[in-house]
This record gives sequence, structure tokens and C-alpha cells, in this order.
Amino acid sequence: MSDRAPRPALPDVTLVAATSVAIEPTLQALRASMREASFGEVLLLSDRPPPIVVEGIGWRRIDPLGSRIDYSRFMLGELAAHIRTTHALCIQWDGFVTNAGAWDPGFLDFDFIGAPWPHFGDGYNVGNGGFSLRSRRLLEKCRDLPFDGSHMEDVVIGRIYRDRLEKEGIRFAPEQVARRFSYERTAPTGGEFGFHGCFNLFRHLGPDDALRLFRSLERGMLARSERLELLRWALVNGRAGIALEMLRRLL
Repeated sequence: MSDRAPRPALPDVTLVAATSVAIEPTLQALRASMREASFGEVLLLSDRPPPIVVEGIGWRRIDPLGSRIDYSRFMLGELAAHIRTTHALCIQWDGFVTNAGAWDPGFLDFDFIGAPWPHFGDGYNVGNGGFSLRSRRLLEKCRDLPFDGSHMEDVVIGRIYRDRLEKEGIRFAPEQVARRFSYERTAPTGGEFGFHGCFNLFRHLGPDDALRLFRSLERGMLARSERLELLRWALVNGRAGIALEMLRRLL
């Protein structure tokens, strides 16, 4: 008999990813999440159709997202129009649901949950948007937030305008809840519902699968800091193939 936790049914949550790059890895992340939980709807929002049709994943055409600024502008101003459920689980190609048993229905009591940012110690550290749960109410209010492109959308929500949003009734999860929800730049406990960060993929993919994934990415996708972090991980863990790939992408 399997010890695997039952797959939670989340009819009030839309699993969604918006992208113009890394379409196949994004599909893989959506499918991995669907293996852990069932959702009210699953959406890939992109300017071009996916290379394969995946049962259960709906595709909707959006304008091209040619930069991180475009992505942030879309997430703040346009995502709400695509979400019909009370909440959206927003993911990217480098993060997905990993632990069905970690789902807590109490997560839906909050308007925003993302992995804590350890580099902020002022209480405004929840959180990361790459794997985040957002209420439709939050998405609607984000449409009115000023955006000049100087910060990524999760920083706009979680730091720049958090006070304003809280005054309007938006509830951010406390850090202890965010830690149970996901991790990014903190050490994982193994009990999180999901994760974000290309430098964490090796915890959840075999080395061959990880290498194939990184080779499929468009050039210029990874920030230099991300590539250096990946290179450091590969060297420490004796993964020569991945280290060579990261060197090739750095040069």
C-alpha cells in the first residue's frame, strides 16, 4: 500500500503560467503540479500555442512577453481577466508543486502567499511570486497599482505597495505559513507544498532531466547570478555535464 498523500482537489484554484519563453519546461512544470493536485482550471497563457496538446491544460493567446518588465506588467494588470476561481496558483518553468500532503486549506484564507525572502529583515519578506498563491481579489487590486518597471511585480506587491494593499483589506500570509507553502532561497525542510528557483530544480529532477531542461532554454533567459549559482551547485555536487553547460552559457 502506498504512503503517498492523497491528491488534494482544489476546485477554487486556477493553476496558471504566463510566458513567451521556455514553453516546454513550463508545460512540464504544469504537468508536475497536476500530478500532485487537481485544480479548477489549468491555463498556459502565451503568445504562441504549446508544441503539444496536453489534456487538462488550456491555452490562451496573450501579447508577447518580451522582457521581465513585460511579464511584471502582465501579472499586475492583465492576469485577473483570465482567472474565474477565487485563487490562482501562479508558477513558472522553474517551480512546481512537489508535496500533495503539504496542502493546507487554510492557505486560501490569505490573498498572497509566496516563499519568504531571507535577505529582507523588516517584516516585508513574503514573498516570492514565481510560485505564489494569489486571490482574485488581490489580482483585481493589482490593476490599480502604479508600475514603472523599476521593480519586479512580486516586489511591487510584497514590498512597495504592501501597506496600501493591507489597508484595502488584503491579507499576506505570515512568514511561518509562507515557509510551509514554498521555498526559494531558504533551506527546504521537505515539507513544503512547492518551490521556486532554477537552482532548486536539482532537488526535484534527476541530473539527466535537469540537463535536458537547461539545454532547452533560450539563451539569455537566466540571469548571471542564477547561472553562477547553478555552476556553483554543479561543481560542489560533482555534476560535470551540468557545470560544462553552465560554463558554456556564461561565456
